[in-house]
This record gives sequence, C-alpha cells and structure tokens, in this order.
Amino acid sequence: MAGLVIGLVYGAVGLLSGFCMMSSLRCWWAGGDSRLVRTYALAMGVAILATQMLAIEGFVDLGKSIYLQPTFSVPVMFAGGLLFGYGMVLANGCGSRALVLLGRGNLRSFVVVVVLGIVAEMTLKGLIAPVRIALVQASQATTTATSLPALLSSGGLHGASARLLPALVLSGALLSFAFAHRPFRHAPGQIAAGLLVGLLVAAGWFATGYLGADDFNPVPVASFTFVAPIADSLQYVMLSTGLTVNFGVATVGGVLAGSFGTALLTRRFKLEGFHSPRHMLRSAGGAALMGVGGVMALGCSVGQGLTGLSTLALASFVAVAGIFAGTALGLRGALRVQPLAHEPGQALKSEPAR
Repeated sequence: MAGLVIGLVYGAVGLLSGFCMMSSLRCWWAGGDSRLVRTYALAMGVAILATQMLAIEGFVDLGKSIYLQPTFSVPVMFAGGLLFGYGMVLANGCGSRALVLLGRGNLRSFVVVVVLGIVAEMTLKGLIAPVRIALVQASQATTTATSLPALLSSGGLHGASARLLPALVLSGALLSFAFAHRPFRHAPGQIAAGLLVGLLVAAGWFATGYLGADDFNPVPVASFTFVAPIADSLQYVMLSTGLTVNFGVATVGGVLAGSFGTALLTRRFKLEGFHSPRHMLRSAGGAALMGVGGVMALGCSVGQGLTGLSTLALASFVAVAGIFAGTALGLRGALRVQPLAHEPGQALKSEPAR
C-alpha cells in the first residue's frame, strides 16, 4: 500500500513538473533553461540527506540493498549506464517518464514501456542473461568499502559521523547548485517537485526497510527504480495468479494511476501516437537499450540517479557517470540523435511548472 501511494504521488508530480533527467539536460544544453536540471539536483540532494538520516536512526539497513555489494564490475556498470543514457535519448525519455506519459494517453510510451520490460527480463533471466553474467564474472572486483561512509570508516571516522559528513557535503553542493539560479528560486512548482521526489525516495526506503521488516516474510530493501519493476509488472499482468504484488509493481501501478488521474483533472489527457515507422523503430530501439543497460547498471536514471546515489554506494557513482555520458552522447557531439522531421514538439519535453 505504501508503494502504491508513493507511486500515485510521483505520477502526479512527474506529470505536473516534467521531472525527467533527459528532458532536464536537453533543456539546459540545447535551450539554456536550467530550471529542470536544478529540480533534479534538488531531488538528489534531498534524497541523499533524508536517506542517510533514516539509516542513522536505524529505520533502514541500506547494506541489504542491491547497491551496496562487495563485488561488482566497474566496466559493466559504466557500460550499462552508457547504454541506458543513449537509449533514453533515442526513446525521448526514461522508463519512469514513459509511465507518466502513458497515463496521460501517450501511446508511444506504451511501446517504450513494453519493449523496455521485455528486454529487461531477457537480460535478467532470458536469452541475454548468460552474456551479461559472463561479462560481470570476467571483470568484477571485490572491495571492502562499498560506499563513501564505508571508506570514511576505514579511515577512522565511524558511526553516524561517517554517514552524515559525505551526506552533508554532497547535499550541500547539490542544493547550492539548485538555488544559485534566480529563475529557479522563483519557480515554486519546480522547487516543490524536487523536494517531493527526494522525499519519496526516502519514503520508499522507509516502506521497505521499516514497514516491510518481517523476519518471517522479509521484503527486499529497495526504493524507487523502474527497469526491473516494469519487467515484473508485465509478468504480473500476465501471470497474476502465480505471483504476488511487490513494492516495485505497486509503484509502477501507482505512477500510471497518479498520472492518469492528474491528466483527467487538469484536462491534459490526450491520445498520441507515432508519426512514422522510423519514429516507432527509434523509440523501440531506445527502449531496448534502456532495458539492457538498466539491468547491467542495476538501475535507471531514477533507480541509480536518485535511489542508488542516496545510499552513497560507490557502484552507483559509476553507473550514474555512465548514464550522464550516454545522455551527453545522444544530445550533443558526433553521435547526437537528430530530431525527426515530424517531431517538432518532442513528446517528453514539457514546460517547467511555475
């Protein structure tokens, strides 16, 4: 139930604010408008600080999450982020944004969600899984310090101080970047969106780490991420009699419902489709890259960019660097994805909330 409520709020906020890493970077690099990217930075800062405070108070054991693993492959994590970031540009948005726009009636996003989910499942457990596993096994390394707090602990700083110091430094830098821009300070809608999304990440950790704490039926410690949950949701709608609803499936359903309800209330619901076969192929190809890359990187622009970073995991910094690099390749330079002839408005581009 907590996952459903969190998803409902995210769906509404995402539709009203245009919250999306790819859209924010495109607006900043191509249009010079940095309000959306500062919203993302604010969400990052709030998520990091709130999550580390939960860990300090004992509400969640972040060591049980998938992000804090003693063994991981730096090349695979970075390459996965690279594929995801470039696929995000091809598909004109990430998985979470596709869910938000699907709730608004965007049928292009339906293709993105379905292809992303199928290819992610293929990479997790299907035809592509052996290749992924072989790559990880050939390049993985073991580290005694899985996060910034662990690194500080190995240097002599222990307990709450080891968590609080890097959290304050990173959050302070991100919040300073966000509020240093005068137009952003005068955009209350964007400020509210950044604060809410960051708090929703922490709420996810609280839901699975505290509300879901049960020795007899433990819930995996997790928060917002959308690659594996979209794959799980597709499985659930096909095989629901043999499966149970988990936190990820509930959040996916909540995002769709929250976006749909908000679109109806604000009269933004509108059915939209592809302009050409080429448009469909490019969106499907981008979704496939996001499916493969998201699994390799253990998360997406939200799953690693917000949730993973909130744990201060070293692996998350590698994955996020790959995602930013892949997005940059798609938005500028020799590999830049050219706009389609009949796509002047860009499906995922939206005006920042005032």
